[in-house]
Amino acid sequence: MSPATTPSKGAATRELILDHAYELARQDGLEGLSIGALALGVGMSKSGVFAHFGSREELQLALLDATTKRFLDFVIRPAVQQPRGLKRLRAILEGWSEWIRIHYNGCVLISAVVEYDGREDGPLRTRVKEQQSGWRNEVVRAIRQTIDVGDLRADTDPVQLAFELYAVMLGLHHDASLFGFDETHQRTWAAIDRLLASYQH
Repeated sequence: MSPATTPSKGAATRELILDHAYELARQDGLEGLSIGALALGVGMSKSGVFAHFGSREELQLALLDATTKRFLDFVIRPAVQQPRGLKRLRAILEGWSEWIRIHYNGCVLISAVVEYDGREDGPLRTRVKEQQSGWRNEVVRAIRQTIDVGDLRADTDPVQLAFELYAVMLGLHHDASLFGFDETHQRTWAAIDRLLASYQH
């Protein structure tokens, strides 16, 4: 094996491990992530997994980062094809809704919030807060752009509106799990439409 091929193979193996860890964490959360089950699932030894991630915590942190990228690629990339303003903001919310439709029975990011919100500060809780703050900031930025192009009133508080939209989307995630997605999705968008209208001229 040449030195040139070693890094790419190592990166591919790391991605394979993270992909399988993602599916396990969707079912059992980050705290339920078992190195033994993960190693078995990818056909490696535990030491082979640890060769790519020096500890279980390092694996959990890498999985949070990988899932954040997966989420942003799913939601933001299509949305930025829309012009800045209400069309882009709604596209972000539509992508977010679709993510919830796919993941309402197991979202690593939402599970992580539930798992770590009441714990003492540590690397995992810090990373969860960073992920959530980063996503909130993306929504705030889209709202500010919507204000700048005149699609929302100039006196709109972007941080407040982002909080309100986030609360509605959490309601979708929560109720979809208990009562089914379709009706909850309709009610969610009725709430979003009314909320956005309240900030328009």
